[in-house]
Amino acid sequence: MLGLMQDWPLLLHRIIDHAAIQHGTREVVSRAVEDGGLRRRSYVEIRERALRVAKRLQWQGMRHGDRVATLAWNTDRHLELWYGISGIGAITHTVNPRLFPDQIAWIINHAGDRLLFLDLTFVAMIEQLQEKLPSIERYVILTDAAHMPQTTLKGAVAYEDWLAEADADFAWLAFDENTAAGLCYTSGTTGGPKGVLYSHRSNVLHAMTWAAPDYLNLSSRDTVMPVVPLFHANSWSLAYSAPMTGAKLVMPGAKLDGASLYELLEGEGVTMTAAVPTVWLGLLQHLEATGGKLSTLKRVVIGGSACPRAMTEAFERKYGVTVSHAWGMTEMSPLGSFCSVKPVYEHLEGEALYDLKVKQGHPGFTVEFRLTDDAGRDLPWDGKTFGRLKMRGPAVARAYFKREDEPILDEQGFFDTGDVGTIDPAGYMQITDRSKDVIKSGGEWISSIDLENLAVGHPDVAEAAVIGVAHPKWDERPLLVIVPKPGRRPGKEEMLAFMTGKIAKWWLPDDVVLVEAIPHTATGKIQKTALREMFRDYRLPG
Repeated sequence: MLGLMQDWPLLLHRIIDHAAIQHGTREVVSRAVEDGGLRRRSYVEIRERALRVAKRLQWQGMRHGDRVATLAWNTDRHLELWYGISGIGAITHTVNPRLFPDQIAWIINHAGDRLLFLDLTFVAMIEQLQEKLPSIERYVILTDAAHMPQTTLKGAVAYEDWLAEADADFAWLAFDENTAAGLCYTSGTTGGPKGVLYSHRSNVLHAMTWAAPDYLNLSSRDTVMPVVPLFHANSWSLAYSAPMTGAKLVMPGAKLDGASLYELLEGEGVTMTAAVPTVWLGLLQHLEATGGKLSTLKRVVIGGSACPRAMTEAFERKYGVTVSHAWGMTEMSPLGSFCSVKPVYEHLEGEALYDLKVKQGHPGFTVEFRLTDDAGRDLPWDGKTFGRLKMRGPAVARAYFKREDEPILDEQGFFDTGDVGTIDPAGYMQITDRSKDVIKSGGEWISSIDLENLAVGHPDVAEAAVIGVAHPKWDERPLLVIVPKPGRRPGKEEMLAFMTGKIAKWWLPDDVVLVEAIPHTATGKIQKTALREMFRDYRLPG
């Protein structure tokens, strides 16, 4: 017997409908790419413009299942494109502009995109790639006539002129909730970029899960600034969960330096924001240099790579802002866990509390963990045993786009994340490394992430990375690579003395090297492959 409930498909346009009806006057504030000024629209206006996008796309010949690419910053225009494209059953393909040009061309061609919407900052790059993009029928530049550049791009038109050709007299199309809605490619660190194809259902469920109090904790009383880009795995759901809850949105555009972000945080009364650690490093440096305060900010979500303990302590102790560590992957839509404090740990304080906060946290409903050895045998959740971290759930990929015949799940339907970690009895997960980055020394594992987080706590260190270097006796030993703060030169003995007593003695790095910069991936993570190449011929002392 089936239930007698209404059939109400979980479609993304229902989110912007709800925002417009119930929270219509709430603002979406956007820093314009053209001149850095602020543009303000309400949720009612965002919905109206999204409907015009949908109608104009149909006139352009876009149909159910067609891929439409965006190469754009976090702005109101990008947001309304998301809802307009998916509202006709087409697929929003968010392209990461931080990839190499040839990777961008490969991804657009693999996706078979028909239209490309791009911000002004990317016009020159795409002009150079245009001959390599045969599937693109027309380019729409996200600006108005007054700022439209001279360009050789095929059929190029200013977005505001393109949009003006349609009105909002349009009804969202009806289709199955499992219809594809978004396409995002992994950064390609292992075996080339792979396309993750999200559905309306997966995105709606993901947004509902992570908006809850134990996670992003969003409400209509919040002002949310997603610094994490819309092209970075769904902006950690904020493009959906913020309108879903009626939170005011502040979109920072292309200016992500500490001073520009601080201006928005204070000027717009931001209460919650999210980004990768490198972004917050810039903000903290700006605050330190100017003596600035954070008068409205209550919560910072940090993810994308491990959150250094020193960064958490700086936000919380100096500025009174709660830091939450989040973890996920493109394949997980992307959030998979969040480090809020369960009642079992609410008695913790001081250093014990920060020991908890460096963990990646516990999963929300709709995400299941599994920890196994290399043979697929389940390992204990004791907080000590390292194993392969696996996930399953309705917002976790079951295959890659155009690679449906290649299995990526184990026999129980779990996706192997490629991370090595532990899970404690309360369900808190802590990543100790990527499986390919863990340092194997004398048959034992050393966590490069733990060493990096410890090293960056030194007052002279701006950024740190650890890689394994070949050793004739122990197979591998850790090499600590440091970017010092301006005017500082921490030496090897000083760093080892700082780390001694905080980790097992045999984990201590065998050498310390200072560099001007550490390479990063297009999503802001430390690029260990490039770092290993830099030190390919390095030999440990002695």
